[in-house]
Amino acid sequence: MRHFFAGCFQARYAAIPKTLSWAFFIGVVVAPAILSCESYAQDTKVVRIGAGPTGATDFPFGGLIANAISNPPGTRDCDRGGNCGVPGLIAVAQTTVDPVENLKAISRGDMELALSQADVAAWAYRGTAAFQGQEPLDNLRILARLYPENVHLVVRKDSPIKSVMNLKGKTVAMGAKSSGTEATAKLILSAYGVKWNSVRMRSLALTEVTEALANKTIDAFFMVSGAPVLSLEDLSARVPISLVPIDGPTAQKLAQIFPFYTRGTIPAGTYGDHPDIATVDVGSVLVTSDTMNPELGYGIVRAIWHERNVSLFRAGHPRGKLMDSSLAARDIGVPVLVGADRYYIENELMDPPSMMPEPPPVKESRLRSQSRALPMPSNIDSPS
Repeated sequence: MRHFFAGCFQARYAAIPKTLSWAFFIGVVVAPAILSCESYAQDTKVVRIGAGPTGATDFPFGGLIANAISNPPGTRDCDRGGNCGVPGLIAVAQTTVDPVENLKAISRGDMELALSQADVAAWAYRGTAAFQGQEPLDNLRILARLYPENVHLVVRKDSPIKSVMNLKGKTVAMGAKSSGTEATAKLILSAYGVKWNSVRMRSLALTEVTEALANKTIDAFFMVSGAPVLSLEDLSARVPISLVPIDGPTAQKLAQIFPFYTRGTIPAGTYGDHPDIATVDVGSVLVTSDTMNPELGYGIVRAIWHERNVSLFRAGHPRGKLMDSSLAARDIGVPVLVGADRYYIENELMDPPSMMPEPPPVKESRLRSQSRALPMPSNIDSPS
């Protein structure tokens, strides 16, 4: 069946067959195989979802989203027990490198939907913080904030590192170069008064970082992903690890000043024998561009928050239990797509535009002025 559908869409969606995921089959296996290629293509809209690397939580969530919003021609209607997605839509989850690359791909028009971090999306949209000096990606739009991602600071069990401040003089993997994890990690170091040049920073991708800790070539690494993270579960089964708390007044100030951060907890026993770990959370957001058809945007968010699909998310991953429609369109830092906003306003999940003053961009100078507990570099895009 994979080859049948790939053949149907290859001419119109040449990029899709190279990166087909199992979400493709989830979305289309219910379509009757007797449909001809020609009739199928005429009745179908295909969208690509940038879902991140396979070891992170966004990847399986991308598959869940593809399942939730898909409703290919020939399938039963939602009220008859079929998929409660957008009629005629097939969503294809693709592996991608990183949330930053996802945003750039959306802005260029290389894909229609992508998962990213709310902080990174807000910085990219405004061209500030980690994106200082770069052209703002001001055509980005939000469809939904989905679930909280946890900032993980991971060390070996026998490590002397017990706090963020203990990272001074250590070798720390910050994620891939120019990645979302790197941007968030640098902000956290700055907030806790750890100058970047006091840390031996390593740029390592998700697929490399766990092996580096296992091989003792690094002392610690940051990872931003919703617990439980598959790659960390695998690491903890091979190497005893500990999680360093990101807490105290500094974490509280981060959550107060930046709307996309909240206080969070990595539950006890997620990665072996450890207690609840306090940390900072950042929302995982579903992003598109301002060129998406408003009716399609409306249909996608309605499908995501349909009660049957909410149950799908909750059963599909522990983070799905933390999805909250009341937070889906609030305090994100990037405008909600026209069309999607109509759904949220109709369901009293978002204020009408006349009641929503444009918030000023959050600058780190404002951060410094509000708290001495958050010593920031003069430019958080350059090492101190």
